[in-house]
Amino acid sequence: MLVDKRFEDLVSGAPESLRVSVEGIGADGRIAVEYTCDGPDRAPRVEVSGVPADAKSVALIMYDPDAPLGTFIHWLAYQPAAPTVSFPSPNAVEGRNDFRRIGYGGPCPPPGHGPHRYFFLVLALDRDPGLSRGYTLNQLLNTIRGHALAWGYAMGTYSR
Repeated sequence: MLVDKRFEDLVSGAPESLRVSVEGIGADGRIAVEYTCDGPDRAPRVEVSGVPADAKSVALIMYDPDAPLGTFIHWLAYQPAAPTVSFPSPNAVEGRNDFRRIGYGGPCPPPGHGPHRYFFLVLALDRDPGLSRGYTLNQLLNTIRGHALAWGYAMGTYSR
């Protein structure tokens, strides 16, 4: 379902009960150009609801499992929990993506490579990861593994 085993393991045992909606994913599932490298590469608003009352934080991992060299990380962020949260947020601590930048990096698949899937995986956690700005995916995974209370995702596609 989430395609990458690291993420399947991360959510194991937690209910898929978060509701995740992403600005710019059309009815056809395609991500609008303004959120990609072919446009202004603007971070879409990701709305998350249904966060459990006992959650301490909410984490976002945006990734492309169809990248030629393996799963590519586009966005890492976490912030304090609330019944409803959104990303980007001034309260979020963002990590380093595989473009080697902190924050969001939109879809930018190789031309002619066909459609890629972009997952916006969100996890409600029973702890604050306590990581500093610029953390890596491995640092996040090592900190939050076994701490998911609930999860959900949205997925969009893009091709060039």
